[in-house]
Order: sequence, then structure tokens, then C-alpha cells
Amino acid sequence: MAARGVLRTIEGGRLMFWCPGCDGAHQVQVGTGPGPRWGFDGNYERPTFTPSILVRGSRAITDDEHRRIMAGETIKPEPTVCHSFVRDGQIEFLGDCTHALAGRAVPLKPFDEA
Repeated sequence: MAARGVLRTIEGGRLMFWCPGCDGAHQVQVGTGPGPRWGFDGNYERPTFTPSILVRGSRAITDDEHRRIMAGETIKPEPTVCHSFVRDGQIEFLGDCTHALAGRAVPLKPFDEA
């Protein structure tokens, strides 16, 4: 993995950026090859990806929830959604995001500044 502008390059034609809404990295595949691929304008400082990027997951469990699971309790996973456009170096978070930045746009930052 190598830093390049605000992105990280990863094997297999993948690019990664830091998402401040999720406080974690998201990645997309670009170029040719199998699997879903995103368009990339080639600008590593102020990238644009097309189409939108949709990341679904679940909230990490807390230490207390882990203890309760280990004691036999069932804990229902809490789903998370991060849906955004990355345009000209900005992350435009859409309204279906489950984090605090839903509906806002913020600049992409390099990993070492995030």
C-alpha cells in the first residue's frame, strides 16, 4: 500500500480514501478487471469517482455487548450506511448515511491528517 495524494493505492487496482463520517477507510476498484469498477479521473490530490459509493456494515459491538454475548444474550447488530459521492476532492455524504455527516460535504484529507 502506498500513499499518493489523499489516496492510498492497493493491489488489484484499488484506491482507498479516509472517511471522516465512518472514521475509517473506504476503497473502490478502478481500471479494468473483474468485479465492480468505479470511474476515476486520475487526480490523486482532488479525486472524483463515479458513480456513488455505498458502504453497508454494522456498528462494532462494545465491550459490554461482548460480555453479554459471551453470557448467552442475543444482541441484534445495528446496521450502518455510508453513501457518498466523491467529487473534486470532496466527500458529499447523502441523506441515507447513518453517521453524523449525513447531508454534508467535507474535503478529503490525507490519511496522516485524518
